[in-house]
Amino acid sequence: MNINEKVLAKTVARCKERGIIIPTFAQQKDPSKIPQSIKDKLKNIGLQDTHPLNLFRITWKNNPKENGGDGLYGGVNYLEIPSAITGVNARIMGIVGKWFPTGAHKVGAAFGCLAPRLVTGNFDPASQKAVWPSTGNYCRGGAFDCALLACDAIAILPQEMSKERFDWLKEIGTSEIFATPGCESNVKEIYDKCWELRKERGDKIVIFNQFDEFGNTLWHYEVTASAMEEVFNKIKGPRGRFSAYVLATGSAGTIGAGEYLKKKFPTIKIAATEALQCPTLYLNGFGGHRIEGIGDKHVPWVHNVRNTDNVAAIDDEFTMRVLRLFNEEAGKKRLEKAGVPKSVVEKLSLLGISSICNLIASIKMAKYYEMNENDIIFTVFTDSAAMYQSRLEELTKERGKYTDENAAVDLEHCLGGVGIDWLKELGYQDRKAIHNLKYFTWVEQQGKTVEEINALWDPEFWEKIFAQSPEWDRLIEEFNKKTGLA
Repeated sequence: MNINEKVLAKTVARCKERGIIIPTFAQQKDPSKIPQSIKDKLKNIGLQDTHPLNLFRITWKNNPKENGGDGLYGGVNYLEIPSAITGVNARIMGIVGKWFPTGAHKVGAAFGCLAPRLVTGNFDPASQKAVWPSTGNYCRGGAFDCALLACDAIAILPQEMSKERFDWLKEIGTSEIFATPGCESNVKEIYDKCWELRKERGDKIVIFNQFDEFGNTLWHYEVTASAMEEVFNKIKGPRGRFSAYVLATGSAGTIGAGEYLKKKFPTIKIAATEALQCPTLYLNGFGGHRIEGIGDKHVPWVHNVRNTDNVAAIDDEFTMRVLRLFNEEAGKKRLEKAGVPKSVVEKLSLLGISSICNLIASIKMAKYYEMNENDIIFTVFTDSAAMYQSRLEELTKERGKYTDENAAVDLEHCLGGVGIDWLKELGYQDRKAIHNLKYFTWVEQQGKTVEEINALWDPEFWEKIFAQSPEWDRLIEEFNKKTGLA
């Protein structure tokens, strides 16, 4: 981005007046680099408080307590799902998004898109509104970041998303909330709303589209990937191997962590997961589904498909039934009877619906590749069941009280019965075919060019993208020096 010195000077003055210090990617990756003076102040600030210093809590290493706690930071928050649940010998690890501000890791992706524009003067928080097109958690993350930075946010998300998301956006003071037609898979309707706002408001808004903003995937390349590497080195033992990284694509930001992981562990498989009811990558398919927040019916611009080894389609009925299994009392008791430690059962509420999708896909990968106890699969538990209590209530009204019999069937069928169907290994031409699908969304609808889409196929393009974080950190440090608050 070119630097707009006039806007940058205004933003510096605004941040100085409001006491806003912007963290670097390096500090979010390794909180030990955060100045002690900031840590001392954070001890009196709750994890979910809309205080500007909570920008320094956009990390996988927060103390896992609602108020943040005196310790502030520790190791990466993660949860291993035991074989009594998965039915496989491979070890399945999920790093946990619950302990981010907002309760979901998307606040990091939003920061990765917003911070570069702030420190280059390409977004004026005094006169422009930030627009966050999303299928749920990303617009929440963007609204939170805006609240911390004292600027106005506009949230766009499908009208069929959970009630908790809309309530949260209202509570935090989001200036405008647009509910677009449809469910998680209706991404085009979100884009259509963005175009409508562009035409209406011109340069009074800046659209931070996670699906085509490289700051999204760059943040995960730097911060999320290193978190997984740290956990792997902690738990691998003498013979452990990093075998797979499995993730629902969504905006394809988080799957970008796989780019870093492949450099460190060249033999890993990267699997992109989606809903069976909308198998866009698997089958050029379309449809509605209930795996909230993952987005479908297109291939995100920031997804480097050339580096994706597998696609897996997961039945949304399985995710909803496992949501009940993990959160209803009858389900918890059944899991304990099956040999799951109570300490683990009590933590299964850390998995929201898309997290459960990631878990089921990880089981599918373990079975497909016949992995054993030395194979370690990583995924992301993006948000927790706290965002889906209304869904649990709806399921109870629809299906009746959850019983021990329901739990026994769901444990056996939806987890133990996971097969290797609807999982595909991608050859070179398979990947190119998925990449070519970007044309119909991004060139025909969203104004990209053929030259740009062809550039995305070149590995060198992505090398340049992922080499940018040191430069962004330098600009952030310069910005903080100008405010005099660093």
